[in-house]
Amino acid sequence: MKKNVGNTDKSVRVLLAIVVALLYYFNVIEGTLAYILMAVAIILLVTSLINFCPLYKILGINTCKIK
Repeated sequence: MKKNVGNTDKSVRVLLAIVVALLYYFNVIEGTLAYILMAVAIILLVTSLINFCPLYKILGINTCKIK
């Protein structure tokens, strides 16, 4: 897997995952919406940790500056 997620993109993904987790923790979101958003947050967190996004690969997007 070639890296296709840059540092800024990683930071935004982690920040969004933290925001969703906090919203869930403080019961701002609940029910089905909470489960869907938590799943998206987990996906964002995992893709930021491995520096690879399969959707970016399909769409031909690369935010990583290192070749």
